[in-house]
Amino acid sequence: MAHPSLTDLSPARFLAALPLLLLCLFPPAALASTAVSHALGTTEVPASPERVMSLFQGATDSAVALGIKPVGIVESWIEKPVYRYLRSSLQEVPLLGLETQPDLERIAWLHPDLILGAQNRHQDIYPLLQRIAPTVIAEDVYDFKAVLRTVALATGKTEKGQCLLNHWRNRVTDFRERIARKLGGRWPQTVAILSFRANHARIYYGGFARTILDELGFQSPEAHRQDTWGIKLTSQESIPTMDAQAIFYFMQDEPAVKRTFDDWTAHPLWQNLEAARNGQVYRVDVVAWNMGAGILAANHMLDDLYRHYGLSNTLPEVQDAC
Repeated sequence: MAHPSLTDLSPARFLAALPLLLLCLFPPAALASTAVSHALGTTEVPASPERVMSLFQGATDSAVALGIKPVGIVESWIEKPVYRYLRSSLQEVPLLGLETQPDLERIAWLHPDLILGAQNRHQDIYPLLQRIAPTVIAEDVYDFKAVLRTVALATGKTEKGQCLLNHWRNRVTDFRERIARKLGGRWPQTVAILSFRANHARIYYGGFARTILDELGFQSPEAHRQDTWGIKLTSQESIPTMDAQAIFYFMQDEPAVKRTFDDWTAHPLWQNLEAARNGQVYRVDVVAWNMGAGILAANHMLDDLYRHYGLSNTLPEVQDAC
């Protein structure tokens, strides 16, 4: 059976068919798309995606910083289902399960036009994600500046992304100048990053907070300068390995964790640490220092440091800077 040609259609039917015809001849991706290089290849994404989906915390933070409300996000690690500092920007956003095991059926049902994932979380399901929507994969979830650049490029928000990075650079410069003036010959300080858990303690040699402290001019104790995330300590005899001029620690508010903290910090070896003797032990926000992993969390961490060292914090808040 022969199909009618366009000339056989009545004017009314031709006009009705015109949108579909144009869509076939000029699909949206062909009209306006951006090639984004990422950890697992290069992906063509819409130039201005409208249905962005985030599968890891740093991408969610970055999206909010860029003024994007995702159509779906994974649950937070604590403060479930969404970190408190992001809740006002993410009200009623659908949840997609855990970062380590997102719900693929729900992702497909929400019809994203861009998916943001992470190599260490989503490499195995990347082919499946690509079948659902263009997918961009970050290489290092703790490199918040690289994550922001990737998210900004993929969402067509490069100008705002650069503004956020410029603001961060200005804050880093300001902090370094102020703390050097305040501490004088005691700067730079060596600092240790600790975490207390229900049955052990941890020292962080790398990761999100460590990279920020390094950028700000702090130094790691020599024993902590190792190319690994850190170490778990199960014996209090290991307490001397925590020593530094200052200690920043975080922990969750759980009874078992508090017992660990109380037992370890009451030990004579803890009391003999330089930071403990000099009153340079500070509890910090676990989300800002370890779990948020984005440009907003980094700024909250820097706010903590301004407060801890009694420094004037005069530059605009990150939300107001761009």
